[in-house]
Amino acid sequence: MAIVRTVLGDVDPQSLGRVNYHEHLFQISPLLEGDELDDEAASGAEAAHLKASGFEAMVDATPFGLGRDPEAVARISASTGLAVVATTGRHREAHYAADHPTRRWDAERLADLFVSDIVEGMLVSDDDPLSTRAAAPDGTPVRAGMLKGGVDYWRISDFEHTTLVALAAAHRIAGAPIMVHLEFCTAAHEVLDLLNAEGVASDRVVLAHADRDPDAGLHAALAERGAYLGYDGFARPRTRSDAELLALTAEAVRRGAGDRIVLGGDVARRTRYIAYGGMPGLAYLGDRYLPRLRAEIGDEAVDRMLIDNPARLLSLSA
Repeated sequence: MAIVRTVLGDVDPQSLGRVNYHEHLFQISPLLEGDELDDEAASGAEAAHLKASGFEAMVDATPFGLGRDPEAVARISASTGLAVVATTGRHREAHYAADHPTRRWDAERLADLFVSDIVEGMLVSDDDPLSTRAAAPDGTPVRAGMLKGGVDYWRISDFEHTTLVALAAAHRIAGAPIMVHLEFCTAAHEVLDLLNAEGVASDRVVLAHADRDPDAGLHAALAERGAYLGYDGFARPRTRSDAELLALTAEAVRRGAGDRIVLGGDVARRTRYIAYGGMPGLAYLGDRYLPRLRAEIGDEAVDRMLIDNPARLLSLSA
């Protein structure tokens, strides 16, 4: 039977409801100094805003070494009723300081960590390899259900190549889907080619930030390979306006990619979270963007992106 692994245990994919495929409850990165997400009360309040905006589930897309707090995520999930899929993996190289310990790790050691996070449970602290495994409020292990890597703009560094090889190895063992951060959707085919060569089918991969290159033809080609397209650039008019993304989505659906699009906010910064004193907050997608998208492409197409597509993507492979 297919399952999705959440921080509070395994669930039937059909029980997830509407899924925001890409957000962050906790995140600390040298790239985002001053924008740390590190307050459980504030992050919990923001999760409640997301739930109130019409979502039943989300992916917390913060991988290893960037301020994860699995026990706090589990408490937030339990208190809000929002199902949360946690993430393991290693982000693109720029997110890790020059002295970060994983820079010395090979693919085998990384894969062992990733598999352990999924099968046994994440540690209380990524900074302390001797810490105990995180526990949910009911005492069960807090396990990850998603793998994540990232690549740079038209470049896959040695660090990032090692991460992708490790993710593929972990996927072959644990069956979790893989999210890959792309810079403006560059190197998308190259990432899929690399993962395919390592035994990962494209339909187990979601390409985050695909919408930052509003090329519906490219997206249709990636969808034809089976890959999922992460559309998560809403409320960023300095990059792409919502109007551009509405038009892109309509054209991608017209070209047959509607079964491969998943939606998220990736708001990701304290200065953009209402509960931290910023804006527009995690409710923006549900409250302000989705009504416009429904008017543009219809309820059935939107519900596929929020319910059906994430349920398939997030299911662990046998």
